[in-house]
Amino acid sequence: MSMTIEKLKEIREETLKRMNLRGLPSDKPNAPYRWSVAICMETSCMSSKSREIKQRLLELIERDGKTDEIEVVGTGCFGLCEAGPIVIVRPGDTFYYHLDVEDIDRIYESHLLDGEPVKDLIYPESITEDGYLSYFDIPFMAHQERIALRSSGHIDPEDIREYIAFGGYEALYKALIEMTPDEVIDVITESGLRGRGGGGFLAGRKWRATQVSPGDEKFIICNADEGDPGAFMDRSILEGDPHSVIEAMAIAGYAIGSDQGYVYVRAEYPIAVERLENAIGQANDLGLLGENIFGTDFSFDLEIRLGAGAFVCGETTALTASIEGRRGTPRSRPPYSADKGLWGKPTMINNVETFANIPYILLNGPEAFKKIGTEKSPGTKVFALSGKIKNVGLVEIPMGTTLRQVVEEIGGGIPNGKAFKAVQTGGPSGGCIGPEHLDTPIDFDSLTEIGSMMGSGGMIIMDEDNCAVDVARFYMDFIADESCGKCTPCREGTKRMLEILIDITEGRGDETSIPRLERLARTTELASLCALGQTSANPILSTLKTFRDEYEAHIKEKRCPAGVCKALTNYFITDKCIGCGLCARNCPVSCIKGERKELHVIDTDQCIKCGLCYSKCPVKAIVKK
Repeated sequence: MSMTIEKLKEIREETLKRMNLRGLPSDKPNAPYRWSVAICMETSCMSSKSREIKQRLLELIERDGKTDEIEVVGTGCFGLCEAGPIVIVRPGDTFYYHLDVEDIDRIYESHLLDGEPVKDLIYPESITEDGYLSYFDIPFMAHQERIALRSSGHIDPEDIREYIAFGGYEALYKALIEMTPDEVIDVITESGLRGRGGGGFLAGRKWRATQVSPGDEKFIICNADEGDPGAFMDRSILEGDPHSVIEAMAIAGYAIGSDQGYVYVRAEYPIAVERLENAIGQANDLGLLGENIFGTDFSFDLEIRLGAGAFVCGETTALTASIEGRRGTPRSRPPYSADKGLWGKPTMINNVETFANIPYILLNGPEAFKKIGTEKSPGTKVFALSGKIKNVGLVEIPMGTTLRQVVEEIGGGIPNGKAFKAVQTGGPSGGCIGPEHLDTPIDFDSLTEIGSMMGSGGMIIMDEDNCAVDVARFYMDFIADESCGKCTPCREGTKRMLEILIDITEGRGDETSIPRLERLARTTELASLCALGQTSANPILSTLKTFRDEYEAHIKEKRCPAGVCKALTNYFITDKCIGCGLCARNCPVSCIKGERKELHVIDTDQCIKCGLCYSKCPVKAIVKK
């Protein structure tokens, strides 16, 4: 069909009538449903049986003939993954968490039929003396501001009409009908949007470079090859709001003079791929992709290309090689992708989150975007918050928010009374940031100044029980395994650094270990072909800078202060022992001796350091040294 602005507005108005309990836009009278039940259908919640919860609720509604009274919506990520599976009942925004399938029966019978919320299933921090806080008012959300995730949690990502109801594709219409390509690029440039994939390059400058590059054929690529350990930002956007990326890619195509786009997404994201395929099909059906969009001369097609999971394919030249069907290895630059990218043609590449900001900027103007964040890093940034933190999940914060605010206020602090030790930002290419830098504002330049980087948005929290040397070993193991092997400094340097780290954690380190690590790190950093090798030593250099004493304890004292490295850790029973014998009964090698109600002793020569005694002791009488 041929889409017009009149048809777009008609779809919007018709769809809003059945969506007006969702909370965005604000509630209206005469809602068609008594209740709207939003169920998170993002990967983490689905792994906790949110699909089964949704199916059970639909069965109950169908059984009792309540389909005209109760709306059930599968949404994208709400953000607080730790609380999943999440169900929100509107009106009232009652926030249910950690549900089992059988819990939905209670919610249905009590809340949806009788109007009485089930208090013991409600998220505790949303309960107040006056009632219940909306999900978007709980402490976890207090310092957040959503742009890239603006629709996630509100709309059904499998229904293009719901995306349209929240203003979807109006930015594309504005670009095609009211603006020239130059004006579109001027707006993106003026907004100061920097690429959210890690490099922080100005998006407008990249668009302009591709636009002015000579060539009768140009391409747009969305880099959805998210490979950092603990990262799930791009996946969540694609699962919760795929049309925001599709619309932005079409806008970019118009701006630079391209009629073909590709989304390069890893095959390990099956739900994201499925929803993206569905969204592309729906956009084609409504005439929002394909020929003569909005009756103009502009045409744009979009295809998906699946990656096999190679971390190095996140690098732009390796990514384009993979799309072309070649081995995904980087090449030296220049020429840059803007001049010679996919199939030797000018190519503009942005990541998922960068694209997700584009419709907002075009509809609200660059000044609205620049009011958020900092002067040099405007807007927001999405982070995957994980590790030793209470509120594991997806957060979107204004640039300039401090690390302390993220850890203590949004993240809820370190669980189990443990002390904060460090935060790793930027994934394997980033660095460990110690407690002395907790008040650092989060933006591209500030993180670089303290030896880390923004990266694509992974943020892994560590507590006192983490070993800095073991953390560096973990990341170097990942990097060495993911090196494509094309250049010698990366191929050999990462392996040699890993070998030294393994020696240190297994008690074979000596006085030459740290100098050799530092020398290898600098060589690999300076001589590697691409960013994977050039940043591979960051975990080592950052942990050496902040936790050098831990390296020295491993080497000089043959001791792991955190008790993580098994070869350097011994277990001892203190005089707190009550002689219950639980440790001895659980020991797989029978190396614990002692009479009942008397102090037990561990034979450290026979101990295999499995830690079972440590975890089973009811009075915490066993220590690691």
